[in-house]
Amino acid sequence: MKFALLCAASAALALAQHAQAIREGRQLFVKNCSACHGDTAKGGRGTDLTTGEWKHGGSVDDLVKNIVKGIPGTQMPPIPMPDSEAHSIVAFLQSLSAKPEERPTGDEAKGRALFYGAANCAVCHMFAGRGSIFGPDLTNVRARSKPSALIARMAEPIHSVEIRPGLQGVVKGEDTFTMQIMDATQKWHMINKRTLPKPLAKKETPHPNLPATDRNDLAAFLLKAPPVYDETADWRPAADFNVTFNRLLNAAAEPQNWLTYWGDFRGTHYSGLKQITPVNAPNLKSKWTYQLGGNTVETTPLVVDGIMFVTGPLNDATALDARTGRQLWHYTRRLPKVASHCTVMTNRGFAVLGDRLYMATLDTRLVALDAKSGNVIWDIEVDDYKKGLSITHAPLAIDGKIIVGVTAGECALTGWVDAYDAKTGKRLWRTHATPQPGDPNRKTWTPETSADFGGAPTWTTGTYDADTDTVFWATGNPGPDYDGSVRAGDNLYSCSVLALDSKTGKMKWWFQFTPHDVHDWDANETPMLIDGVVKGQKRKLLVTAQRNGFYYVLDRNTGEFLAGREFAKQTWSSGLDDKGRAIILPNTTPTPQGNYVCPDAAGSANWGAPSYDPATGFFLVSVREACAIYTSVTKSPVPGEGFTGGGVEVDPKVGEPGSVRALEATTGIRKWDFPLHIGSSATGVLASAGNVVFASSNDGNLIALDSKTGKYLWHYYTGAKIITSPISYAVDGKQYVAIASQSAIFVFGLP
Repeated sequence: MKFALLCAASAALALAQHAQAIREGRQLFVKNCSACHGDTAKGGRGTDLTTGEWKHGGSVDDLVKNIVKGIPGTQMPPIPMPDSEAHSIVAFLQSLSAKPEERPTGDEAKGRALFYGAANCAVCHMFAGRGSIFGPDLTNVRARSKPSALIARMAEPIHSVEIRPGLQGVVKGEDTFTMQIMDATQKWHMINKRTLPKPLAKKETPHPNLPATDRNDLAAFLLKAPPVYDETADWRPAADFNVTFNRLLNAAAEPQNWLTYWGDFRGTHYSGLKQITPVNAPNLKSKWTYQLGGNTVETTPLVVDGIMFVTGPLNDATALDARTGRQLWHYTRRLPKVASHCTVMTNRGFAVLGDRLYMATLDTRLVALDAKSGNVIWDIEVDDYKKGLSITHAPLAIDGKIIVGVTAGECALTGWVDAYDAKTGKRLWRTHATPQPGDPNRKTWTPETSADFGGAPTWTTGTYDADTDTVFWATGNPGPDYDGSVRAGDNLYSCSVLALDSKTGKMKWWFQFTPHDVHDWDANETPMLIDGVVKGQKRKLLVTAQRNGFYYVLDRNTGEFLAGREFAKQTWSSGLDDKGRAIILPNTTPTPQGNYVCPDAAGSANWGAPSYDPATGFFLVSVREACAIYTSVTKSPVPGEGFTGGGVEVDPKVGEPGSVRALEATTGIRKWDFPLHIGSSATGVLASAGNVVFASSNDGNLIALDSKTGKYLWHYYTGAKIITSPISYAVDGKQYVAIASQSAIFVFGLP
């Protein structure tokens, strides 16, 4: 009896609390939401919120996020309020649509068989990565539809338009001047509406006339089945969109496209297009601009056969018509609360293979998207983001594999490089960037346990040598950044480049640029692969300009140091010995009182792309020449919490000057220099076959220079900071140059 009374009292209390939440939610709604949605929530400038149908997710968590964070790409702004208040608003909204809960009454297994079989639903629709992209993706229809509404839509006709006799399709997007249409073969058509016949012929095609029991079974499958991605499903890339491994290997043969993050597997960031020359470059004009949103856009676009693919800073993504900038599709990812103090809140781009795009995310997942629709094919966990891990770089796609690293530098975590099966998302191997127990190089950490929180993050896209099937991946600084007293030794494999067997992940060789780094000089710079003559001998080379102020030339087959020299102002070393190891000067290690050293922690170069010009043999790089006082603090590591072990104060008298600098690629000897008012190691350079170099500056300028001399040709002020690298592509025989600036993509071409 006592137990029954307690249960009754508990239930009564819960009901009272719920009623109180509804009352508070009503007041909060009127205060914060009624201007758009009306006092009754039936709509006004905003949508009707009383129907119980939610376009952007109907779970309590989804609705709370939509209130507090806003809905990107819509007029719904973020409303700053505690989650508890948002929960009260959700309780109020749910009370408005409170009806007997609908539950699917059909048979889920029969519905699955119908969807992929006799009902032919998969001929038009996709579910959990299987099916077609002609109709809407139904993977998450369970979050936005009720059974009755879904069943009713199964009886509605399919609306399409006839562009011209024999060409019919569904409208996927439209504005005042343009219509985006997909035909029955799933081919995109970008139509100038002024060329269409008036009135436009509209067609209605009935859905299959299914009995009520079949529709109920289909609803049960779509609304009850969790979207499990099927590893056994066939993958047949689209006939009109298939970026094969062979195409990636021979990217230079397709200068009209930009198929990888670096432009090619070798990381040369070079365009073979030559329509833009030193003579006509001053005539470049803005062609189109696309707003991505956010304020840390660092993406480098991919361009495939006239379609541009870009990622946004919060892991959203967009496909654009590369001629006009018109949107074809948009993918939005709802992020959990990632550990932003352990990462930068951005995303630097895609990899493409077959007809799939691959994006790594801030919540440490790897996502495969259908390139023609943006539909999710699979979405797998790389690691637990709650640890403080994230991924910001573009993956590397090679033969059947997707390679990713991790951002894990400043929070007592360690890095690694992973390979995943491109078809299924199954992990194939993992190589750790700090020595694990049993590795003899673990002795380069004293005590050896310091390797377990030792950093060495792997946050920049690697390069690939197909001849030796080797992936080259760079690693970041050891942790803590500035206090080396808790991690004596060289601290392998931090601040290094790793040569990895692509089949197994086994380390073939490594080269460490900054042993026992105490200045945050990550080696996460491009490991560029070129061929050249060093000391009279033809060699397969890996060349890189490092954050520590030195330029290195290595044999990429063996890791042997061949040449190197200072390429920017530095005061910590008297030079490199014959093995490429820096000769460290006294009084350059951080102390509690501080020591003055050049360069500062952002480095002389960083992740902004350098470029190699084969016509001149120049390695072109954006250089920054700041100095700083480095201080150290000793503290205990707590994984997931900040662990820098000190700090950096940039010298305001020196400032942050910079330049675009041309170096002889096989020696590092300086050839020319173009000064920049503000230097940035995050801005990139692009050489082209037209003898024009495009450079980006931290103060917001896209700049064109003569590649032979560095002579100024042209610039365009974007109005915002640039923290990424330009690319070039061509459509219909016209060359374009594209760059991201703060929150937008800018595209330029000749008149």
